[in-house]
Amino acid sequence: MRALITGVCGQDGYYLSEHLLSLGYEVIGTRRGNEESVDVPRGTKLVYGDINDAACIADLMMDYQPDEVYNLAALTHVGDSFKSVSAVMQTNAVGAANVIHAAHQIEAKLYQASTSELFGSTPPPQNEAAMMHPRSPYGIAKLAAYWMVRHYRERGMHATNGILFNHESLRRGGGFVTQKIARGVASIVAGKARTLVLGNLDAKRDWGHAKDYCRAMHLLMQHPADDYVIASGEMHTVREFCDMAFSHVGLDYRDYVEVSKEFFRPTEVNALCGDASKSRNLGWKPEISFKDMVFEMMDHALETK
Repeated sequence: MRALITGVCGQDGYYLSEHLLSLGYEVIGTRRGNEESVDVPRGTKLVYGDINDAACIADLMMDYQPDEVYNLAALTHVGDSFKSVSAVMQTNAVGAANVIHAAHQIEAKLYQASTSELFGSTPPPQNEAAMMHPRSPYGIAKLAAYWMVRHYRERGMHATNGILFNHESLRRGGGFVTQKIARGVASIVAGKARTLVLGNLDAKRDWGHAKDYCRAMHLLMQHPADDYVIASGEMHTVREFCDMAFSHVGLDYRDYVEVSKEFFRPTEVNALCGDASKSRNLGWKPEISFKDMVFEMMDHALETK
């Protein structure tokens, strides 16, 4: 089996590539730059590919003829999307449509990385039937891609939306609040910082580990094409994450964390908690707990500070 992963250089791309390689897949991964130090699992073949360039993506599909296509490429910072509306719509909606159409042309199976941000202000728990009311340009762009997948599925394509709730790891980018907390605590421990400035501490999220969620991506592709929620079913506040991270090094977060309106979103998503019953019925379940995930991120941040 041959898989093409767009956005292979990100957190999810790494773990998905690693998982597919362990199953004997040939893995082709796209990147947009010519960097030589990109960290991908050994055995992943890196090729140039920009999902915003429809011709480029079409040529890649024709050249490599993948059996499965995983579209993970996206602008992923929700907060930044309020300032870069055109860019996020271009990449997360139009770029995704380019990948979907190109995969359809070669009759490959397609997985689209969808998101819990689709639900926005809809009260939890959220499952595949919950109303979608995104509250950011990021969520709106992802909702367009979600519907494009459903459109092509109605035309007979094996196209699946994986509606993944928040998932983290030591490979998470520094702009995300979980990594900001882990690295911030490590900086305080190392004496390089005295405070950690955050936004809404009362925002509630359903956090899982990226390794578990990337296993789910492949599993979903082996079943009938559909829309699937992947989530832990547990909800924690940013405040709880802070408390656990600081407690891991014997500190009280209340002595170090400051709140700034600068880091609040213009329109907040207050509570996300997924009901992944449909995916669990396929045999998937998370194996790494919230606590273990936080501690793993903390240990890595401390080691690398």
